[in-house]
Amino acid sequence: MKSTSLEQAGRSICAVLLVAFGVAGCGGSTEHEAANASEEAWMSIFDGESLEGWTPKIRGEAFGSDERGTFRVEDGAITVGYDRYDGFSGDFGHLFHDTPYNYYRLRFEYRFFGDQVPGGPGWAWRNSGMMIHSPAGETMGVDQDFPISIEVQLLGGNGTDDRSTANLCTPGTHVVMDSQLETRHCINAASPTFHGDDWVQAEILALGDSLIVHRVVGEDVLSYTHPQIGGGSVDGHDPAYKQDGMLLRGGFFSLQSESHPVQFRNLEILNLEGCMDPSDAAFKEYFVAADPSACTGN
Repeated sequence: MKSTSLEQAGRSICAVLLVAFGVAGCGGSTEHEAANASEEAWMSIFDGESLEGWTPKIRGEAFGSDERGTFRVEDGAITVGYDRYDGFSGDFGHLFHDTPYNYYRLRFEYRFFGDQVPGGPGWAWRNSGMMIHSPAGETMGVDQDFPISIEVQLLGGNGTDDRSTANLCTPGTHVVMDSQLETRHCINAASPTFHGDDWVQAEILALGDSLIVHRVVGEDVLSYTHPQIGGGSVDGHDPAYKQDGMLLRGGFFSLQSESHPVQFRNLEILNLEGCMDPSDAAFKEYFVAADPSACTGN
């Protein structure tokens, strides 16, 4: 459902504070002065030992099936590997987190390593991504290549040339930039290039259907508004889930497998949607959207 002008205005004000200062007291009140009201309740979404809470979807396989062990845990990191592949034939994959979110900050580290599996497309060399604002993984068709989503594209350098990371790609979606509907499939971020196999810190700020910001090592590198369904660059999907023009308020997120080995670790989320009653024990000053069910009544 499209937000009202009043709601959008409120989110815009909050967005400015969030981008400029990290997390500000958008829902704060002088009535509540408990110390934990401002303490950030970051939650780990990867236990470092298993894929509990995550479910794979590999093109050509049913949701939940990963016959070649594309996604596994190695050395305390979610690892995307291809040692059980004879070659790559467009079998793109995504590892979905089981819980949807609408307003949040999501931070993680990633690194590329090793060699691309034979048959992987040239553009997918040292290429992966974090897909956000997606329908549930089980809605994907068996032969669907990418979820209809917003992709925070993650790239690695070749040792010489500039190659930005935390770019935007849009499988089945559009966004608004500079007050104009942006229909290009991929847009580069203003980020440095990261060569080699070192870990890179990235963060996503998502404020429902209003604002999304990409960050790399603490710096904002790309921002846009009004993520919505539209355009192409996605195949094998159920048309019922592609209602062009519909704003994307939130949804599920997933890690990509696109033919180059990559690892993810230290995945944490700060939910910005919660109890906004300053008198309630569950209240947090940084909440920007209300979820009355999160209130404890205490």
